[in-house]
Amino acid sequence: MNDRSPSSAITLSIAAVERDTGLSKDTLRVWERRYGFPQPGRDNLGERAYTLAEVEKLRIVKRLLDAGHRPGRIVPLSPEQLQQLGDAAFEPATPDSLPAADELREHLDLIRAHDLPALRRQLTRLLSRVGVARFVTDVVGPLNAAVGDAWVRGQLEIFEEHLYTETLQVVLRAAIASVPEPATADAPRILLTTFPGEPHGLGLLMAEAILALEGCHCIGLGTQTPPWDIVRAAAAMRCEVVALSFTGCMNPNQIADGLTELRAKLPPEVRLWAGGSAPVLVRRPVEGVQSFPSLADVPEALRHLREPT
Repeated sequence: MNDRSPSSAITLSIAAVERDTGLSKDTLRVWERRYGFPQPGRDNLGERAYTLAEVEKLRIVKRLLDAGHRPGRIVPLSPEQLQQLGDAAFEPATPDSLPAADELREHLDLIRAHDLPALRRQLTRLLSRVGVARFVTDVVGPLNAAVGDAWVRGQLEIFEEHLYTETLQVVLRAAIASVPEPATADAPRILLTTFPGEPHGLGLLMAEAILALEGCHCIGLGTQTPPWDIVRAAAAMRCEVVALSFTGCMNPNQIADGLTELRAKLPPEVRLWAGGSAPVLVRRPVEGVQSFPSLADVPEALRHLREPT
């Protein structure tokens, strides 16, 4: 039974839950019928109203789904059981198992303390010490994993994860601005964005940093660009590549269908690249779309960029 006490009086609409968790409205309704969870109440207009406790559980369920678990197994579990499953599922990415574990713990402590100026100073010092390329791969990558795992384990609030993301974006933008503009007019022109429903832009900035170091001219559209607008922008900016980032926030079918649609709309000579943590990119490759499990694969792809498609 849901907790409807005054302490849990704050509720979210189904549209807000969809945006917050990345789970579609249809999925939420199906789970309600099939598994008995979530069990939303109703607001004054008779619309579904979800408690914060329900939304928190849905966030953990979504992350476990992205890790490969099946909904029939995990949706009926209690929050405590889900937490234990999350601890086991993400054990390989704990701070102790990553490079520079002490530094990662320091960053996490600053996030929990909400000391964003200190966090920004630490990250900026690391950037100056190791350079842009190593900062993206050896600092930002492991730190993102540590922050994500801390959230799954209940060690970080969602707003704290957002504070971290905004702080890191400031540092990454400064890093990108420090990279000189391409020296030649024929430098590869690459458009970077995400589909509607994918609000996370951190992966785009990480990719842009690596691409800029490789001498590319990057055109960023930000996040959540409709496919036809991506096509128009690629044509207007004379781009050779359209690069999209996915975090697993979107439904896998939406990702696969969106990439198929975009590939059909783009001219054949324009390459379509997709990267990020969404498992569907590996499990269901789309013809004509090059997937990047790691940013380390980008330089090799650029070397082959001039080859016929």
